[in-house]
Amino acid sequence: MLRWLGAGLGVLVLGLLILGVVTTSAQQTPPQPHPAAPPQQQAAKPANIDRNGVLMLIRSTLLALDHANKTGNYTVLRDLGAPGFQVNTAAKLAEIFAKQRGDKLDLSGVAVIDPQLSLLPQIEPNGLLHMAGFFPSVPSQVNFELMFAPVEGQWRVFGVSLSVGQSAPVAPAAPEAAPGKAVVSQKQSVSPKPSIPSK
Repeated sequence: MLRWLGAGLGVLVLGLLILGVVTTSAQQTPPQPHPAAPPQQQAAKPANIDRNGVLMLIRSTLLALDHANKTGNYTVLRDLGAPGFQVNTAAKLAEIFAKQRGDKLDLSGVAVIDPQLSLLPQIEPNGLLHMAGFFPSVPSQVNFELMFAPVEGQWRVFGVSLSVGQSAPVAPAAPEAAPGKAVVSQKQSVSPKPSIPSK
C-alpha cells in the first residue's frame, strides 16, 4: 500500500503502512504549470546524528507502534508524533494498523536486535529526517522506513512505513514422485567387510 505524506510536501514513501498527513483528493492542490526554466532541485544531505541517536529514534518509534498494536490504543503513538502526524486521530491510526493488529505482529525484538540501515539518515530538502533499513530476525525480517520532523529541538515521528518479509532464502519444495514410479534414494549404505575367522 502506498500513501502520500506531508501537507503539500510531495513526499512519497514506499511500504505497507504509511503515517503522517494523509491527503485526500479534496485536499490536494491542482498541479501548477512548470516554469520555463525549472529551478535546480536540492539534494538530500547526510544528517548530523550519531549512532545512538539513530537507534533511539528507530527503537522508540517501532516499540510505540508495537505497544499501540498490542493494546489497540494509538493515543500515545499519535501524541509522540509531529503536528503533521497528529492530524491522524487515534481511531484513524487504529484503522491503518488493523491488519498488523489482526496478524498479531510482534515487534518487541527491535529492542535487542540491531537494525541494518539501507538508507543512512539524511535530511531531505523539505527538512525531514529520513532513514530506512531492516531488522534481520528469524523467521521474518522487519523492514522499515521512517521520517521525522523537527519540533522544538527534537525529532518527532512524521511517517512510518513497515513491512515484514523473509529473512533468508527458502529452498524449493521437494519434487513429488510420478504415480507408479518409485523415488530412488541417493543414499548408499556401506556394509562392513565380513571378518575372516581365525584358526
